[in-house]
Amino acid sequence: MGIELSFTGKVAEITIDVAPVNAITLAQYGEIGAAFDAADSWQGINCIVFTGAGTRAFCAGLNLKEFLTATVAEDPARARIVRRCFKSIRECALPTIAAVNGPALGAGSVLASVCDIRLASTNATFGTPEINVGRCGGAAHMGRHLPPGMVRKMFFTGEPIDAAEAYRLGFVQEVHAPDALMGAARNLAAKIADKSPLGLRIGKQSLNQIEFLPVDEGYQIEQQFSTALMNTEDAREATAAVVEKRMPVWKGR
Repeated sequence: MGIELSFTGKVAEITIDVAPVNAITLAQYGEIGAAFDAADSWQGINCIVFTGAGTRAFCAGLNLKEFLTATVAEDPARARIVRRCFKSIRECALPTIAAVNGPALGAGSVLASVCDIRLASTNATFGTPEINVGRCGGAAHMGRHLPPGMVRKMFFTGEPIDAAEAYRLGFVQEVHAPDALMGAARNLAAKIADKSPLGLRIGKQSLNQIEFLPVDEGYQIEQQFSTALMNTEDAREATAAVVEKRMPVWKGR
């Protein structure tokens, strides 16, 4: 029980397995971050599915029993570990898919938000109930995807939104029945994982770097990444495969 890692084909799965509701300790924040940091060294792996075990929650946030024992003096050091975890996921070398199989509360919502793509089951919810436990939440991360008014409503009320509302607002890209969620996430991951490994990695760097830039500046940087990609054998192979109407053969260089 803890943070589980498995590999199938070109896809890795990272699973929070902390019964009963996948509420995580500070040490488990570190384990999650370390797993995503290691992704670039995984040979032959091109995409990650991030999910929670069981049916009760994707992640119910921070383990509150552990938090009750923490002191104010310890909080800045604890906060650095949490920030590092979220940054490791957002800056992971590989494309990431959150498969949200139930409530994602507090840190759980942020863990989903820092993935590239979010798929949710119909029984998923997303909430930032930190105000109920004397904390501030992950609005900086949630605000990348949700309108400011909704972020503030979720924080001030502590009330979650359901999967349908999250989809309507663009936070979630697909909604599936609970028993179909993992199949859909794995199919999407396999489709992504078949693309050029270098294209995925360079493209991910580009998307992260331009996210908060003005359009003209961002597009100039994107073109620089495109030129770097053009200088690889795989980019030439991609073009040749389209022209020759065949499947590409990636060499990773």
